[in-house]
This record gives sequence, structure tokens and C-alpha cells, in this order.
Amino acid sequence: MGQPFQWGVFFLCKLGSFKKNGAAVPNEEGLLASHREAAPFTSSSLLMSLDTPSSPAPVGLIGLGLMGGALAARLREGGFEVCGHDPDPRCAAAFEAMDGTLALDAGAVLAACDIVLLSLPNHGQVKEVLAAHGGRWRPGQIILDTSTGEPQAAVEQARALLSHGVIYLDATISGSSAQVRTGEVLWMVGGDRAAFMRCADLFRCVGQGAVHTGEAGSGAKMKLVTNLVLGLNRAALAEGLAFARQLDLDPAEALDVMRRSMAYSRIMDTKGEKMVAHDFTPQAKLSQHLKDVRLMLSSAARPLPMTEAHARLLEEAVARGYGDLDNSALIKVIEDCQT
Repeated sequence: MGQPFQWGVFFLCKLGSFKKNGAAVPNEEGLLASHREAAPFTSSSLLMSLDTPSSPAPVGLIGLGLMGGALAARLREGGFEVCGHDPDPRCAAAFEAMDGTLALDAGAVLAACDIVLLSLPNHGQVKEVLAAHGGRWRPGQIILDTSTGEPQAAVEQARALLSHGVIYLDATISGSSAQVRTGEVLWMVGGDRAAFMRCADLFRCVGQGAVHTGEAGSGAKMKLVTNLVLGLNRAALAEGLAFARQLDLDPAEALDVMRRSMAYSRIMDTKGEKMVAHDFTPQAKLSQHLKDVRLMLSSAARPLPMTEAHARLLEEAVARGYGDLDNSALIKVIEDCQT
């Protein structure tokens, strides 16, 4: 796995004590904090370590597509038993090939597992699946919804499930399916804190850390914020590389220079070479990001001028047939407009 985040504070979610300035001090939640400088413990921000779970419990997974398949692969590699379902026979076959336990339907997953991950395209499908199989829920069950959706929809879903004793967490992920497979993602999770802590082993297995962002809906909000900046970084990189070609510069050399300059952003490491090589094998689909950008605009209280321009560019890309390609294919519509 990758290196731990080098932040001022990160928390190792193990039973133990709270270590402050090198001294072990009792902590009511039994956490161990490691940091360079003294900082207060806050319930709304928890960053966990990357230890491999010693005795992972079985988990459910509904949706085995691009992201769901990556989650399944990562969990299986980490030693988790996974019970999953997807109506697409290709996704189901790939899941079985990694020794996952294939369920007949989503209801069977809900009936078999105490912790269930949802990897579905939007909150509309989440609501539909959960409503269709409501009789299979159990009190104390935890539903982790990884979809990027409307924050208010997450709030309403959490409230509806709580009335049945089921705990809903909007467990959003910062990173692509490729980064999930290598454990280089960050969880941003809204909802009940105790349930968040119960999922510590799963979070450690899949990513570099997990942040408890606050009440239900806050994980969805944080995902929109991070995706806004990420998407604009990607668009800026695409335009920069297209500009380099206009100036008769070698795009590969331009990418190398940008990586070594103050223009650097991490998106250059994940999407730069794909743009240079025009390799648009999907890790995250362009059309999916357009959906996210529309959510940002509908959730905003005031105008987001750069995001509005980005939305128009993505809409043009989808209109040109690039929607099912990787989101790095944004460079194609910029190049098309320059010819």
C-alpha cells in the first residue's frame, strides 16, 4: 500500500491510548493518535492507518461494475470474503473469477451480510434497490453507499433506514477504480460515528485513510467539493497539453516539465500519460463526471463560473460520443475544437 498521509494529525484506529507529544494518555474511545505537533482530537475528523485486518468479516457488495469490481478485487486481496451481486453477467463472471460469492439478487446480499457496500451509479438507483429489498434488512446492519449523489438524498436515505434500525453511511471515495485496486484512495464518510468505527478494517483494506466528515450527507458534500477541484485540474491539464501541441512542443516533454514545475498536480500522475498516449481505456467514465458536475451546479448556493464552463466542455464531449471513454478523453474535445 501507499505511504500514510503526512498530515499534522492522523489517527490509528486500534484499541489503545491517545499519544500526545510522545506520552501515552488514556482516551475514552481507545484511539492512538500520532502527530508531529500537538493537536486536539475532534470527532468530525478521523484519519485511520493502513494496517491489514487480522480477521476480516464477510461483507456484501451490490454493484460489480468499474468501481464495484475494483472494490471486490481489493477486498479479496485483503482477505475479506465478499458476497456480491450485479445483473450484468460479465461483471458477475469477473467477480466469480476472483472467488467472490455470487448472490442471486441484491436482497440475498442484504440478508447475508452485516456490512453492505453499494456501488451504484446514483442515489436514484440506491433508493430503488433498497426499497425493493426492504424486507431483507436487519437492525444494526450498516449500509455503505459509495455513489456520488445529492447530499440531501443521502440525508433522507439515512433517516428512512434508521427508522428500521439500519445505519446508512454516505461512504464516498476520492480516487478512480484503478486507484482503488492499488489502495491509493481516501474515504470521506458521513453518518453515525460508531458505525464508521465498526468499518475500520474495511476502510484500511481499501484505502490510505478514512475521514469521518460529520453527519449524514457530509460525505456526499465532501465528494462534490473534491471532485470539483479534481475535475478542473484534469481539464486544465488537458488544455495545457493541447496548447503544447499547438506550440509544436512534445506533449510528453511538456508533461514531464509540468510535473517538475510549480504547475504540478497529482492528476498529472494518473491522467497525464493517458492524455499524451490517447489511451482512453476507462478507469472512470467521462459521462459519470458530467453527472457529478451537474450535481455540483444544482447543489451550489451561488454561481460556480469555472464549473459551468467545465460542464459545457463535458457536454460537448458526450455529444461527440466520448461519454463511455475515460474522463481523460476530455482532451479529445479540446483538440477537436482546435482543428
